[in-house]
This record gives sequence, C-alpha cells and structure tokens, in this order.
Amino acid sequence: MQILEPQQFASWNDPIEMLYTCHSKVKRFCHQLSILPGYLEKNGVNQAVLNDVKIILQYFNYAALLHHDDEEKDFFPALMLKAPEIQSQVEELERQHIDLHENWRLLSEQLEDLIAQESISLDPALIQRFVLGYDKHILIEEPLFELGKQHLTETELKAIGQVMSNRRHP
Repeated sequence: MQILEPQQFASWNDPIEMLYTCHSKVKRFCHQLSILPGYLEKNGVNQAVLNDVKIILQYFNYAALLHHDDEEKDFFPALMLKAPEIQSQVEELERQHIDLHENWRLLSEQLEDLIAQESISLDPALIQRFVLGYDKHILIEEPLFELGKQHLTETELKAIGQVMSNRRHP
C-alpha cells in the first residue's frame, strides 16, 4: 500500500524550483513522444493519443517558450552577474534553444497533422533528435540552477519569480 503524502508545489517565490518543475514536464512529455510512434503502430490513433498530443502541443507551443524566456531574460543574466564564468555555457544553452525551437516547429507540424487525422506518420528520427536535444540541454542547464541557489539572494530570486509570474499573468 502506498503512503500518500501532501503534494509539494513550486511557487513563483522559488523560481529555481519552477524551472525544475518545467524540466520535469519536459522529461515526461519527451518520454511520451519517444514511445508514441511504437504506440501508434500497435494501436493507431485513439482518444488517449489525441488527448496526450494536445497537451504536449500546448506545453511546447506556449509553456516551453515562456520557460526559455525565463531563463534567457531573467535567470541567466542575474546569475552571470554573480558568476560570469558561466557565460560560455549560457551562450551554448541559448544556441540550443534555437535548435530546440526549430526541431519543435518541425515536430509540431506532424503532431498537428496527427490531431487533424491527416496523417498518422511521425518521423522517429525527428522525435529522437528533439528528445536528445532536451536531454543534452538539461544536463548543462540544471547545474546552473544549483549555482543560482548558491549565488542569488532570496530577494533576487523573488524578483525573478515575480517577473516570471507576470510573463504568464500580465
């Protein structure tokens, strides 16, 4: 029997935990994407697939873009003021954001066709490139989140969190 504990939710007062929460969603959705071609081959398109794909599209079309803005416009600049030695990592991460967005653009077209039932064909190589791109990205990025916990003050973090919240709730 599983013991249920109260679920912990990240809040805008702790923007680093919000960034980690986004990464958890990215990992979950990437896993779903990676198994989708095999599932479609065995089961075809059903309501569960359509529901999941709509959620994945919603996340990567909106939330992931906001997450990247949170990093590029708020978190990275604040952290570089305290730890300028991370500049090359930040530049690499920002370059990766461009690649992630382009791979997503291509993949989302296929997922939109799937929802419209115009095609049930997904390019497994494109999915793999997208998923591996995020895997590589997260490996570089999450140590910077930990660095942020060490270098940014509570006041700085709350200010970043407020901007992140305002980005979503203008």
